[in-house]
Amino acid sequence: MKSLRNPNRRPTHPGAILLEDVLPSIDLPQSRFAELLGVSRLTVSQLLHGHRALSPDMAMRLEKLLGTSAESWLRMQEAVDLWEARQQPEKFATIKRLPAAAAA
Repeated sequence: MKSLRNPNRRPTHPGAILLEDVLPSIDLPQSRFAELLGVSRLTVSQLLHGHRALSPDMAMRLEKLLGTSAESWLRMQEAVDLWEARQQPEKFATIKRLPAAAAA
């Protein structure tokens, strides 16, 4: 399936969604949000500002607290991670594709 998203633009980090959309809509300060999730305020702050990747553990915490699916949060993080990896083609330059017969 082809995405309509511009591949040159970095996908939105799930923390930005939480910061800009979720927290304002539920009217919770970061400290209370962290408390309800059972994590430190620093953990939440790092996630909200894109300095920490969203883990499966955090995705499950969000699912339980917000009633959203853990998979949707993880897909957002996966999109960010793959985009960032694709920005470093030199890292993968020495890896050559196997011939079709060898790959099967």
